[in-house]
Amino acid sequence: MKKFTLYCLLFFSVQVYAQYIPLHQDYTMVYDLIDELANEGIIDVTSVVKPYSREFIADALKEARRGHRISSRMKAEVEFYLNEFALEQNTLPHSKIPIVNTSEATWSVDDPSFRYYGGDFKSKISALGGGNAYYNKNGLTYKRYVGVDFQGYIGKHFSIYANFRDVVQPDNLLANRQHYNVSTKSPFTGADTLVQTPGYISNMMGGAYKINGTGGGDYSEMRGGVYYSWKWGHIGLAKDHITFGDAYNGENIISDNTPSFPFIKLNIRPARWIELNYIHASLTSMVIDSTEYYEENTGDKKYWYKKKYMAANMVTLKPFPKFAFSVGNSIVYAEDQMRAAYLIPLMFYKSVDHTLTRDQTENQNSQVFANLSIRNIKHLHLYGSLYIDEYSHTRLKNEQTNPISYKAGFRLSNFPLRNLGLTAEYTRNEILTYKHSIPATDYTSNGYLLGSYLGDNAQEIYVAIDTKPIARLHAKLSFTQAKKGNEYYYIRDNVIETISEPFLKDVVWTNNTISFQAVYELINNLYTSFQIDLSSINSKSISGELTPTELWTTADQYLDLYTPKYLQGDNLTFSVGINYGF
Repeated sequence: MKKFTLYCLLFFSVQVYAQYIPLHQDYTMVYDLIDELANEGIIDVTSVVKPYSREFIADALKEARRGHRISSRMKAEVEFYLNEFALEQNTLPHSKIPIVNTSEATWSVDDPSFRYYGGDFKSKISALGGGNAYYNKNGLTYKRYVGVDFQGYIGKHFSIYANFRDVVQPDNLLANRQHYNVSTKSPFTGADTLVQTPGYISNMMGGAYKINGTGGGDYSEMRGGVYYSWKWGHIGLAKDHITFGDAYNGENIISDNTPSFPFIKLNIRPARWIELNYIHASLTSMVIDSTEYYEENTGDKKYWYKKKYMAANMVTLKPFPKFAFSVGNSIVYAEDQMRAAYLIPLMFYKSVDHTLTRDQTENQNSQVFANLSIRNIKHLHLYGSLYIDEYSHTRLKNEQTNPISYKAGFRLSNFPLRNLGLTAEYTRNEILTYKHSIPATDYTSNGYLLGSYLGDNAQEIYVAIDTKPIARLHAKLSFTQAKKGNEYYYIRDNVIETISEPFLKDVVWTNNTISFQAVYELINNLYTSFQIDLSSINSKSISGELTPTELWTTADQYLDLYTPKYLQGDNLTFSVGINYGF
């Protein structure tokens, strides 16, 4: 009976939270702590959709403080981060070296953010800035940014936030966008074919770069939103990042590798055992619409991109604590205006599409996905996610693959040794997964894949051992082995032949990287980092003749497609960074 009562208390704890301001996933130190608390059984978290709200994190930290048996290091981290989330607890943070310190406002040397708490209005404003320097045999390069962040709570239900940053990589782009070229003749019609040229295979968040003449570039990123929240949900309009799928090294359903995009978001938790997350997003197609343009006074025409939208939902069922099964689906469509049917949160969009596009030559691009997260064994998180672009039983009988992606892994925390963690993850993306015959409706925004950063016809093994010897210091040793097969383009009339090709028929690109990283957070939001990467990134030519849907043949072509020259071949790369704000 005591065990049952404890289970109930755990299930009902940290589930009631109101005003919604998301904490960006880049703040990995906090996310790691929340994950660790969940693995210890201290809190119950639904991790399939991120980001978490600041209020949820504050409630989770308060729950961890409430008489649970946790290590002294975890206690110190809980207290440290609770100071960061002071406004969410209706108070001001403690400061040791105050500059402004009144009953309503605080600003100090050890907490450079200005915070105001005046009853019905509470807010935080802080500068952003920092950078990372990289050095290997190819020389020195760096990335830097400056910006500002604002968060505000109004009354009991409204919240508003804004985050702006200007980012510069002057010499080398390490996360380049994908782009399109009309440079290939169709093997079937002989006509020019719009081909998606892959960008670099990089798990680094991308941006809408303005490329300079030295191989570098810069971009600005504006995120923000306004939300109305109530006890069991929230709704709002935002331009931000959102992820679907449990993962520790890149999501395969919806990832945050793209530049942020605007979306309507709805979250409802009508009961403790069910949760719905829904977005309707406006994406950037990067495909010119020849019928829509501005005309300058010189007569020159400046063309627009084709309009592109995505609707996606994820329903999470929790039949008992620490066990979550999620199913969802999405549709990417390119029309002159949003479709009302796709504004309905709880729909199977492929079926809707069959009605709306009846008798047309092609449907819109729909997907189905699922996720499983299990934390019923203390210290252990088991998880897996599945992304289905198309599926048919008959293909299995005919030795054809279905365009799907799946990921599976586990995370072990504080066992067998305290402050030690182990993560192992496997990802496999079949041929043509994430691709589409209509470029305007492919699974991208700004040319970046919305799903796995690896793209299709690829697999990855990721293993990491990490330790937290003292509070706020996180050291990790990881190994990544990624393989990429032949690059095919999607020709509707030739799909069966393409998906009949063996998975990784030719391994044209490999990445074997051993990485050591140490991050220490000096004060809230100010952290330093040091990293060493021993990497071997190489390519091979394909064997045999080029098939009608294969795009490239030589090792040099594949290596230049997937990897910036700065990281090609065998390298020992050092990086150091200091950053304030996320």
